[in-house]
Amino acid sequence: MQYRIDKKSGKELSVLGFGCMRFARGISGKIDLQKAEKLIVSAIESGVNYFDTAYIYSGSEEIVGEILHKNKLREKIFLATKLPFSKCKVYEDFERLFQEQLSRLQTDYIDYYLIHNLPTTALWQGLCTLGIEKWIAEKKASGQIKNIGYSFHGAQDQFLALLDLYDWDFCQIQYNYMNEHYQAGTAGLLAANKKGLPVIIMEPLLGGKLATGLPKKAEQKFRETDGKYSNAAWGFRWLWNQPQVSVVLSGMNSEEQLLDNVKVAQEAVPDMLVPQELAAYERVQEIFREAYKIPCTGCNYCMPCPKGVNIPASFAAYNASYANDFVTGMMQYMTSTAINHKNHNSSGHNCIKCGACEQKCPQHIPIIASLEKVTKRMEPFWVRGIIAIANKVMR
Repeated sequence: MQYRIDKKSGKELSVLGFGCMRFARGISGKIDLQKAEKLIVSAIESGVNYFDTAYIYSGSEEIVGEILHKNKLREKIFLATKLPFSKCKVYEDFERLFQEQLSRLQTDYIDYYLIHNLPTTALWQGLCTLGIEKWIAEKKASGQIKNIGYSFHGAQDQFLALLDLYDWDFCQIQYNYMNEHYQAGTAGLLAANKKGLPVIIMEPLLGGKLATGLPKKAEQKFRETDGKYSNAAWGFRWLWNQPQVSVVLSGMNSEEQLLDNVKVAQEAVPDMLVPQELAAYERVQEIFREAYKIPCTGCNYCMPCPKGVNIPASFAAYNASYANDFVTGMMQYMTSTAINHKNHNSSGHNCIKCGACEQKCPQHIPIIASLEKVTKRMEPFWVRGIIAIANKVMR
C-alpha cells in the first residue's frame, strides 16, 4: 500500500480509502454484517487506514462501529464521518448529533470530521451564526475531533470561497477523469493543496459508471492501451497520478473489488502515467460524453420519491440505452423500474413534478426535465402496453 502525508497533521494516509456508503445489503435492505466485516478486516490487513462514513448512510455508522469494536481495530485506522448540518437548527444540535455518532461508532473521538455536503458560503455563515466555530473549537480542544473539514457538491466559485472562510484541516471533493471541470474540479484540488490541505476524493468512478458502465468503445480503447488494468483501475490511476490527491475513496462491496483496488494502490505514485495512457483518457472522455446524457452517480440522495419513481434506476437505464445499446437499456428499464415494484408505479411517467428530488440532488441535475426525456425515450406507447400487461399479471 502506498501512503501520502497529511501535511496538516503529519499522519500517513493510505492512498486507497474505504467509502462505507455502498455496503452490500440483504433482501431486507439491511447491510450484510458478515460481508461488511470480511471486507473491512481484509482492507485493514491490506494497509487501508482511512474509512469514511456518514450520519445519513443508513446503518453504516452502526455497522462500522460494531466491526471495529469487535475486532479491536479502531486504533489501527483513521475514521471519518460527517455532520448532517441540515438537521442543526440550534447550537445544541451539534453536540446531540455528534454524541449520537460517537455512540453508533463505539468510539470517543473522530479523526476526520466533515460538514456534510456544504455547498455555499451562505450556508456556512448560517452555521457560524448558530455557533459552530465555537463548538468545533471545543471539540478539537477536548480531542474528540482531530481534524475538521467539509465535503462539497456545488459550484467551483463557492468551493474556492469556502476555503478562505475558515482554517480547515482537510476537504473532500467529487473528482474523476470525467469531472475535471465539474464542481470543485482540478482548480479546486490545486487551490486546496496550495493551502496545505489533504484532499479526499469521492465518486472516483462516477457512481460505478467508470467501472461497469463504460461504453464498449471506451473499454476497447483502454484494453488496446494496456490490457492488464480493469476499468476501475484506470479510474484510480488517473487520480493517483496527481500528487495533490491524498486519498481516493472506493465504495467496495466485494472481495474482488478490494483485491483489484489494493493491487493498483500498491503502485500508485505521482506522475506514473505515460503519454500513451494520457492520450487514452482523452479519447475515453470523448466517447463517454457522447454516450452519457444524464450525469447521475446513483447516490440515491434524491430518494425516496413520494410517488415511488425509481429515479437513479431510470437514469441508469436511459444512459445505458445510449452507452451500450437500446435493447440493453430497455431491458434494464423494464426490470428495474417499470415492472419491478410492489406498487407498480416506479417508472418515470409517474413523476408529479413536486421538485422534492431536485432540492436534494448533490449533482444539481434538473431531475424533472430529465425524467421527461427518460419517459419519452423509454416509454413509447407499445412499452406502456407491455408494462400494463406485466403489472396485471403480477397482481
